Amino acid sequence: MTITDNAPPDTDVGRAGPPRSRRLSSPLALTLTLLTAVLAQSPIRGALGTPLMQSWTTVFVAVTVQALPFLVLGVLLSAAIAVFVPASFFARALPRRPALAVPVAGVAGAVLPGCECASVPVAGALVRRGVTPAAALAFLLSAPAINPVVLTATAVAFPGHPEMVLARFLASLLVACAMGWLWQRLGRTDWLRTPAHGAHEGATKGEAFWGAVRHDVMHAGGFLVLGATAAATLKAVVPADWLRTAAGTPLVSVLALAVLAVLLSICSEADAFVAASLTQFSPTAKLVFLVVGPMIDLKLFAMQAGTFGRGFALRFAPATFALAVAGAVLTGAVLL
Repeated sequence: MTITDNAPPDTDVGRAGPPRSRRLSSPLALTLTLLTAVLAQSPIRGALGTPLMQSWTTVFVAVTVQALPFLVLGVLLSAAIAVFVPASFFARALPRRPALAVPVAGVAGAVLPGCECASVPVAGALVRRGVTPAAALAFLLSAPAINPVVLTATAVAFPGHPEMVLARFLASLLVACAMGWLWQRLGRTDWLRTPAHGAHEGATKGEAFWGAVRHDVMHAGGFLVLGATAAATLKAVVPADWLRTAAGTPLVSVLALAVLAVLLSICSEADAFVAASLTQFSPTAKLVFLVVGPMIDLKLFAMQAGTFGRGFALRFAPATFALAVAGAVLTGAVLL
């Protein structure tokens, strides 16, 4: 018997190989999930009908539904600016003196909406095009915190409290400028790696825009769900006495919400609704949550390390955290 060349290349003639493993396809996984949900609908319905789960669901849905329109609007605007506004525009608009360029770049964040996911690439493009790093870093910190979408969302989340909107604007701008000036004074060129070209450079503007939108919606939407879940769990599961004890001690309440902002990594267009749901905490502690989150959290640390280098992130993140907490506390003591 002759073995011809027509035999399949991966066939081992004369020796039985192990059976190939069958991969679980997406339609099959979805079918199994739906079948499991149908079979377990009675226990699920019973669990969701308990007062604890009803309270959890109410808070989760309220936070998510309120925040989602602002998140989508912010993602669309930030993608449009990142794609259609050339970074050279910022280089031409900023003063040549770094000490003056820092506050101008900080104020520019108020008129150029951008979430955290967009501000890091834009800041990287600014540095790559010769903008002084101090001004680029001031823009990086201010744009997600004081843009019109974020301030409008804050006003909706805290109705009847315009002082919270003003406090968030002033504290965030103060911290952004302070970090820019601090970098101008103490920063070293070897701490900051020149960023590589952006992920969407080379694509058409339409492709880059929709690619940025898809990335930011999936990225920010996941963190919104995480933040709403945490807020609902704090309200429904954590004993009220514990929250009152933590909220009753100013230092503990401030540090607790500052750390929570870092861990939750909520998009700045949605974080005001999570902060407003933490009713046990003081306005100053909520302000700390709103100022710290857009400037330094887990996803921002990873993005800053990937764009500017790990050495930069390890120095920049702790300094930003400390200044954000101090700036929010001082602003809250005056305005709230």
